[in-house]
Amino acid sequence: MPTFFIEQFGCRATQADAAAIERQLRDRGYARAHEAGGADVVVVNTCTVTASADSQARNAIGAIHRGNPAARILVTGCYAQRAPEELAALSGVTWVVGNSHKAEIPALLETARTATAAPDFFPVQSIDSDAMSLARGPAKILTGNIFEQTEIFAAPIQGGEAGHTRPILKIQDGCDSRCAYCVIPYVRGRSRSLAPERVIEEIAALVSRGAREIVLSGINLGTYGRDLSPRGALGDLLRRILGETSLERLRLSSIEPQDVTADLVVLFASSPRLARHFHVPLQSGSDRILAAMHRWYRAGHYARRVELVREALPDAAIGADVIAGFPGETDEDHAATLDFIERSPLTYLHVFSFSARPGTPAAHLGSQISASVIARRARELRALGESKKEAFREAQAGCRMRLLTLNRRGEDAAGPWTGAISGNYLDVRIAGRRPANQWLNAEISYRPGGYLTARVPCA
Repeated sequence: MPTFFIEQFGCRATQADAAAIERQLRDRGYARAHEAGGADVVVVNTCTVTASADSQARNAIGAIHRGNPAARILVTGCYAQRAPEELAALSGVTWVVGNSHKAEIPALLETARTATAAPDFFPVQSIDSDAMSLARGPAKILTGNIFEQTEIFAAPIQGGEAGHTRPILKIQDGCDSRCAYCVIPYVRGRSRSLAPERVIEEIAALVSRGAREIVLSGINLGTYGRDLSPRGALGDLLRRILGETSLERLRLSSIEPQDVTADLVVLFASSPRLARHFHVPLQSGSDRILAAMHRWYRAGHYARRVELVREALPDAAIGADVIAGFPGETDEDHAATLDFIERSPLTYLHVFSFSARPGTPAAHLGSQISASVIARRARELRALGESKKEAFREAQAGCRMRLLTLNRRGEDAAGPWTGAISGNYLDVRIAGRRPANQWLNAEISYRPGGYLTARVPCA
């Protein structure tokens, strides 16, 4: 029986692609190896959101080839779509397949496995004639126009740190926005949505296998349904999920500020089955920088949207992405961002250091910021984020919450503990060893500078 291993990088959307590849390979009789060193085929599923992500992928490919020279390495994902020939030149790479043809990977591997001689890419029956199929050097490249892609390639993500506790279901892919710093629209294509009937089917299947919380994800989740006929909307889908499935808790991964509408917030406030957690990308608190980034809102608009959440859901977690060091960002712009975040009801931050991506407008802007300044600004933002997170944790002391236990365990001075997560995105440690995927009612205790604990049982 042939074996495979998937080396995974990047966001949840990329992870969902890997889950689909794994499902298809298993259906074709492949067995998953425990590590790359024991696999016949290694699929490296790449990210390209930053230069660091590119570097990590290249380093991983080199390490895999050194550790398992006999393995055939197939590189796919966003980096493979953006710069296929760059990856094809790396030692040990057999194939490079872009996002445009990711669905063809299982057929390609099957053709290679059953061929009596070294195979070319063809015949793979569903590959269109306009695909770019090149054999240059030791590796072969298969990619095409990502903007012609109309289908979503994904399967629920059930691996990772939480095991099968909280599957992630990608229901949207691609992006029609053109933020100046972002390469993702160019490697994932237009916004496209999974049909609502398919979403319901996937959720029902996950629930039947024991899932109690599911996370909906996408590249631009708030645009869900706009490409469908008839046109749909994210709020309509959420109502269908609540009405047509028995799922106990549903969580959104991320949603743009313009999609945080009053109607959506009211919906979340109306149902305890919707996790009180909004991740709303900010990127900058300076209107001048937001305009340069080609973002569709200004700081005041963002503030009104997160205040909608805070007013209706006082205990909600509200997170944000922030970019440090966008070209042209002055000390005054950075100070405006710090001040805006300080005054906002945000409860945590994801901070990214600006990384110029080839082909994006920001890569060609003047006034690039030095690496040392970017690093300093990122440190200041992360420190502020930790302060906001700590304040939110402290505010939860004494609250009673419904927690879902995770497949996460450890031990500290107080003894063994089991990890759990609340609806408002708090990581909590519960004393003792408990099975994953169990609901517990608990009273939260706060430990300054450390973590939250829970006392159970709690009526």
